[in-house]
Amino acid sequence: MTRQELLSRISINADVCFGKPCIRGHRIWVSLILDFLASGETMEEILEDYPQLAREDVLACIAYGAEMARERYVEIPIEATR
Repeated sequence: MTRQELLSRISINADVCFGKPCIRGHRIWVSLILDFLASGETMEEILEDYPQLAREDVLACIAYGAEMARERYVEIPIEATR
């Protein structure tokens, strides 16, 4: 899966989770998944705790974090409010 394909799994919507980057279709913050990984949880443990997620969702969070660490703007389309 390409970096762009991974990043397409992340969404930003002002009406969802205060506009924080989330895994598309879920109200799970990217930062939450990154915090879990940083605290030593494995991908398998995260997927066990959040069975609605796929491995690619966790990889998408890592890819998003990597892009942000480069201090570059990450192009994530902002969803229209209803």
